[in-house]
Amino acid sequence: MNIVLASGSPRRRDLLEKLGWSIRVVVPEVDERPLPSESPEKLCMRLAGAKAAKVAQTDPYNGESIPIVAADTIVVVDGDVLGKPADESESLVMLKRLRGRAHEVLTGISVIWKGKSLSTMERTVVNFRPLDDSAVQAYAATGEGADKAGAYAIQGKGSLLVASIEGDYFNVVGLPLCRLSSMFEEMGLKLPLQWGAQI
Repeated sequence: MNIVLASGSPRRRDLLEKLGWSIRVVVPEVDERPLPSESPEKLCMRLAGAKAAKVAQTDPYNGESIPIVAADTIVVVDGDVLGKPADESESLVMLKRLRGRAHEVLTGISVIWKGKSLSTMERTVVNFRPLDDSAVQAYAATGEGADKAGAYAIQGKGSLLVASIEGDYFNVVGLPLCRLSSMFEEMGLKLPLQWGAQI
């Protein structure tokens, strides 16, 4: 499997490389600001589609022989979108808002391949354990969540913040692999072929 990944996220690249896929990263420039009255669901879907389309316009393969995969992950609490924190103080604000309660992680995914374009969204509910101020400050000080939506990383030190999840763990990391695999199947690439099997 050869993939053009329209994302600079090292987590997404790592997840795909662990499948044995060959990844070429092309990072598109897309304005990620929400539109007026745009829902979180529509936002992540629109941004994923825009990223894939932008790369298709500039990539020499145009998503024909090599699929283009784009994703956009956001954290939602009380209907508000929490993006990547600007600094440690903003990380503190986000983490204090998430502690001891549930929030949603939404990832929009878009695939362009062989003249077809598919987009969908995955939703996971994450429940944070109760945290006192010292725990919130100590985690923010690690810097681990500095470049991540919601200011935490479930696959790292942030795993100790999470009491439970409902849904796809990999979605919280940044790319719901089962959903992506199903999209490839819908486009004609059977699951054994995704593992490199000859059928």
